[in-house]
Amino acid sequence: MTRIDFHSNVPDKIAYACRLIRKARAAKCRIVVFDSDRAQLERLNQALWTFSEQDFLPHVMAGDPLATQTPVVLSASDDAEFPHHELLINLTSQTPGSFARFERMIELVSTSEQDTLSGRERYKFYQQRGYALTHSVAKLS
Repeated sequence: MTRIDFHSNVPDKIAYACRLIRKARAAKCRIVVFDSDRAQLERLNQALWTFSEQDFLPHVMAGDPLATQTPVVLSASDDAEFPHHELLINLTSQTPGSFARFERMIELVSTSEQDTLSGRERYKFYQQRGYALTHSVAKLS
């Protein structure tokens, strides 16, 4: 069963996701990042190339021929065929349809009221279905 971690009060999802991906890669995790907002996903794509001079985080968009060999895959569709199912990072305010295929999912919830409310709804959804849940207030070094 998928382990689900909520990180709430995230001031900037893109910057936070970059740091989270760096931390997960340091632990040798293979990651899929889901965001149905293509513009935000492109901002993440650009940020992963520029946010740290010391870290190289190889990543591609889902469907890329190199996706099976690349540890970080970005997707605007949660029903895409993913090459790995270790960690899913959800940047949307929706429950990804494919989350149960993953060993672990991290839900990022921003500081906006709308995102906080939808995060609470997703938390209840997973809780009612018996998923192992954790919650932490955003802080990542």
